[in-house]
Amino acid sequence: MSLMIGLEVKNDVLCIRLSGELDHHSADELREKATNAIESYGIRHIVLNLEQLSFMDSSGLGVILGRYKQIKQLHGEMVVCAISPAVQRLFDMSGLFKIIRLEPTEEFALQRLGVA
Repeated sequence: MSLMIGLEVKNDVLCIRLSGELDHHSADELREKATNAIESYGIRHIVLNLEQLSFMDSSGLGVILGRYKQIKQLHGEMVVCAISPAVQRLFDMSGLFKIIRLEPTEEFALQRLGVA
């Protein structure tokens, strides 16, 4: 199964919706699309919706961490929402939840960033 990447810009927030599998085959495409959107649209925050993401490996974590650092340099914030249990375990083990906030839904995440 491949990765489907949905991008939507709301004000200065980039909503990234991932569906399928985020692995070393698809990580470069996500990195490229997210970086281009951040630079093209003056993005300050990212909401990462992982509700439909069934699998992620370490290269997926690397892409997410890289976008986190990119957003932090812009004094923005990254919020993860609607995460599946398998992917949540990976986030827990990697320690990403120490720096990236988790919200139950995309709507809550957008409210926390003042966009909803």
